[in-house]
Amino acid sequence: METISIVGGGIAGLALASCLEPGRFEVTVYEKRPELPAVGTVLAMWPNAQRALARMGILGQARAVSPVLGSGSIRNAAGKPWITVNGGELIGMSRVDLLRLLDSAVPATVRRVTTQVQELPAGQGLVVGADGVHSIVRRQVWGAAADATVTSCLALRGTIPAPVDPEAVGEYWGRGDLFGIAASPGGTNWYASWRSGLGPTGIDVEQALEQARQRFAGHAPAIRHVLAAAVPELSLAQRIWTTPPLRSYVRGAAVLVGDAAHAMTPNLGRGACESLVDAVTLADLLNSLPQERALAAYNRQRRLRTRALSRASAVMMRVALAERAQPLRDRLLDLARRRDERAAAGNGAGR
Repeated sequence: METISIVGGGIAGLALASCLEPGRFEVTVYEKRPELPAVGTVLAMWPNAQRALARMGILGQARAVSPVLGSGSIRNAAGKPWITVNGGELIGMSRVDLLRLLDSAVPATVRRVTTQVQELPAGQGLVVGADGVHSIVRRQVWGAAADATVTSCLALRGTIPAPVDPEAVGEYWGRGDLFGIAASPGGTNWYASWRSGLGPTGIDVEQALEQARQRFAGHAPAIRHVLAAAVPELSLAQRIWTTPPLRSYVRGAAVLVGDAAHAMTPNLGRGACESLVDAVTLADLLNSLPQERALAAYNRQRRLRTRALSRASAVMMRVALAERAQPLRDRLLDLARRRDERAAAGNGAGR
């Protein structure tokens, strides 16, 4: 039996543990908080993530508890749509539901240890850093130069029990801020971001909500309605942290997955998805190849892909939160909207 120690029992860690062959590996998951989180913010499950859930045998259960997100618009601060995007079969899944299903997929042979890891597990086996943006595995193996970097942007998100208004769904881009509204299981999911002096840690959620209500007071009525209904018990507030680009996700007998490897800004909604894909990819390679070859293949398949997504997400954040360039951004998006309207009118006249 080969030994694998997974540090972190979140999305990436549980997904990996669920896919490793029990007859080949002796797996231990170390997690400091084994209980499910109390706040179930919603994660977009893109097709690649849904394929990973299918690999784990839980896609049907995931779809059963997750609404299809459908179409949504990028809008100006007043709510006027610029661009409408069809999300197809994209689903919005509660983080609580996702962790619950991942936990249920982990074989009973996997050993669970409740502890906050300060030193890497001893032994000759593989150590997997699945411990998030502030990964102790990344710090101890890759060094302090690989520490996470805090941005100036606050991420505030939550749910309200009121049903989502289909006419309000989308992302609203103002001057230096954005606000998103989407469906959630049993209500409405919302999120907001702007440059804030709160934090970087220990942010009071009520204070963040009050700051948001002031910040978005002149925005679309749909935003003000959501924030009026938001409560701290169903909201989360944290500064956005990212990891520096690593030359490799593998070093010796250590490998990184999920946010420990590539924590990115949330603007593309791909962080949780890529964590799932990391886990399934690594597990399938370890199940079928010798460890050294499996790790090399994992690094080839995942590093450049996730790095490209990290860069694209950072660019999207700069565009969405533009301040001095906001008037130019809005004019360009207005031009794109009018061009699309003329094209649609022309197509209708030609039929």
